[in-house]
Amino acid sequence: MEVGAGKPSFLRNILARVLLLGVLLIVVRFAYVVTITGESCNVGNFCFFPLPENFNFVAGTGVVNKAVRSQPAGQSRSDLYTSKDWIKSVHFYSSVFQDLISEGFLSPDSKSLCVETPFGQEVFALKEIGVSDAVGIYKKASKPLVISAKLNRIPFGDDTFDFIFSGGGRFDGVSRPLDFASEISRTLKPEGFAVVHVRANDTYSFDSFLDLFNSCKLIRSRDVDGYDSSMSYIREIVLQKHTQILRRPGKSPAGGGSGNKCSIPGHKLELVRDAEPLIKQEPLKPWITLKRNINNVKYLPAMADISFKNRYVYVDVGARSYGSSIGSWFRKQYPKQNKTFEVYAVEADKTFHEQYKLKKGVTLLPYAAWVKNETLSFEVHRDPGEQVSDKGRGMGRIQPVKSSSSGGGFDGVVDEIEGFDFAQWLKRTVTEKDFVVMKMDVEGTEFDLIPRLFKTGAICLIDELFLECHYNRWQRCCPGVRSPKYEKTYEQCLDLFTSLRESGVLVHQWW
Repeated sequence: MEVGAGKPSFLRNILARVLLLGVLLIVVRFAYVVTITGESCNVGNFCFFPLPENFNFVAGTGVVNKAVRSQPAGQSRSDLYTSKDWIKSVHFYSSVFQDLISEGFLSPDSKSLCVETPFGQEVFALKEIGVSDAVGIYKKASKPLVISAKLNRIPFGDDTFDFIFSGGGRFDGVSRPLDFASEISRTLKPEGFAVVHVRANDTYSFDSFLDLFNSCKLIRSRDVDGYDSSMSYIREIVLQKHTQILRRPGKSPAGGGSGNKCSIPGHKLELVRDAEPLIKQEPLKPWITLKRNINNVKYLPAMADISFKNRYVYVDVGARSYGSSIGSWFRKQYPKQNKTFEVYAVEADKTFHEQYKLKKGVTLLPYAAWVKNETLSFEVHRDPGEQVSDKGRGMGRIQPVKSSSSGGGFDGVVDEIEGFDFAQWLKRTVTEKDFVVMKMDVEGTEFDLIPRLFKTGAICLIDELFLECHYNRWQRCCPGVRSPKYEKTYEQCLDLFTSLRESGVLVHQWW
């Protein structure tokens, strides 16, 4: 009987030791979180229990990525949940969401989506404050908080969510922001709210961002401090979805013609005011003036962030050879903010067509930019002493065939080419959501093309214009002698530049 009585005592001792070991593990875990990470244990129950193994976190960007990079070798990624940076970000987003609840943009009953959240801190924070119906999306899943999805194809139906959030400034790096914005608008319920944290620090980028959301109204915008030095001074933008397409306020009218009026946004007018001054006095040596003035040119991407444009397009009207502008100036000198530009070369002179066949990323339009579709006479002029070559060939002047003056006394080459309605082509090719840079060197035809761009409203599609205005300038070969090639004066060119800037077009004088 004494042997049998010893068994319960032995089992009790084993159980007591197991319980003591469990308590010891909890205490050690608690001490680790409080002393090592420097945080109090108030973020859920993960301070005491490790997360499930199916939380396969993937290194993303920003603060969390920094935490993963700093992990000791062999450390489990589930330990990321107890890292100081992860806990700090959860605290930050919990505070953000609490403010949004107090302002009425979010409620515990809101069906919520967090986009571009690689580690799910935003989703975790929502659940911590009582918003239980929340999920995140990222290119790789981190279940159960984050599912795998593409930004241009969110795997939910139309009008699904009451609340959509994009944090961490991740919207800034999206390659096709219009597709992303369209998916947010599509899956958001009417009257629902979208809240985005972006680095839209200037008026141009802020308005460009808003233009991505045609069906959403701006409710408020404010600067907030992020949870890390890399996320300081971000802007929190609150949008509300409406059922109809909205027109942005604060734009100035430009153009004329019935049904073709457009509006110049206020952010473009601000850029014009900050641009380099126009040269009022006619230069005696324009080619030297350009070389000096090019250092004064204030390029648009040097003044504003262009990240929230959908596409990036460069149109060279009167491109001549590839090396004369596209290869020499635009590709090497124009500040592109690491964006990839689609390039269109508009060039009627057949001399230059062959070389464009070998240039990747350049689309050649082998026609003359004109005010309508018609056959034109193309006159290639040469100044005295000028040699005809790929880079020295005189630029061609175009005009309708019936009014061609080539029959009498013209010393040059005359050919017939096809002209096309440039303004209508531009309206079919780009939108106001695209970033469009244009260089125009069309041998006097600018006095026909610019009014046409205004009349059709296509002028509003151009963000930045480098214009060479042709007038009866002093000839390089013969000092004191003006070129008879053009009828316009420098004063008329100056009037053209002034009218463009007054209409909100960021135009630069080019020679």
